[in-house]
Amino acid sequence: MTAPLRLGTRRSALALAQSGHVADAVRAATGREVQLVEVTTLGDVSREALTALGGTGVFVSALREALLAAEVDFAVHSLKDLPTAAPDGIGLAAVPVREDPRDALAARDGLTLGELPAGSRVGTGSPRRAAQLAALGLGLQTVPIRGNVDTRLRLVTDGEVDAVVLARAGLSRLGRLDEVTETLDPLQMLPAPGQGALAVECRLDDTATAQLLAVLDAPLTRAAVTAERALLAALEAGCAAPVGALAETAEGDDGPEIYLRGVVAAPDGAAVRLSATGPLADADGLGRRLAAELFDAGAAELMPDRPPVPGPDPLPRRPNPPTTQTGERVP
Repeated sequence: MTAPLRLGTRRSALALAQSGHVADAVRAATGREVQLVEVTTLGDVSREALTALGGTGVFVSALREALLAAEVDFAVHSLKDLPTAAPDGIGLAAVPVREDPRDALAARDGLTLGELPAGSRVGTGSPRRAAQLAALGLGLQTVPIRGNVDTRLRLVTDGEVDAVVLARAGLSRLGRLDEVTETLDPLQMLPAPGQGALAVECRLDDTATAQLLAVLDAPLTRAAVTAERALLAALEAGCAAPVGALAETAEGDDGPEIYLRGVVAAPDGAAVRLSATGPLADADGLGRRLAAELFDAGAAELMPDRPPVPGPDPLPRRPNPPTTQTGERVP
């Protein structure tokens, strides 16, 4: 009898829901049984802000350690939590079809963002969300919060904050979309790179498992998140940085293409926003070129924690097809 595949997952309700979804997909596609193995990460046990914990990788490292130790056969992460640097010995076996990547507001009395009175307290643990809320100029007060989805929603119910901003995908996976009072337009708030997507990782030397998991891969989703994460990597920013990005795929005149939007924002609301298009096959190059344009437009000035940019041209252009772009500096 074939042993079940061991799927490493965090213990939160959202992580278990996401991993359960992937487990069901593996069972349906391969006929293999899947056993969930719960792993506790630093991000789960610490109540400190993600920026204080180092941001990048706090929900990922323990799962990867279990994977490399062969305690699990594969692991499922929220893709936006992954560091952009490739880990030794581990590969991205699949990126399943993405959920809605947008952010969502859950506010008291069914209010939308524009209906919240000036001075309203909006809870978020994300510098990206806080900075983009400030850029809207609505006079809202952001309050740093941590905790799982239930904890955050309860802050609104208990009156500790007037609203919270969460990933719509997480609420969908938990069956909590009835709590959403507004899904935020990306023109107001660009999501985190990779938001709404899942990452399925396995060991590079476990080719049998990699082949099984490949059936879950969605090429259009992978291309979109590749562009978003290439932008993040080129900016040398982590998953907790005030960087938003959203890539969408469509059929262009010359074949499939990607439309990528990016923003770098500061706590005071200053922001640089740009967009670009490029061929589907050049997702990584598109993201890196847009990052270069963001630097040229002054994004580095809005990222005080980023290492200094060496020289006048930190990202030399690659000989790739030209992109089209629009941009503005918002004071």
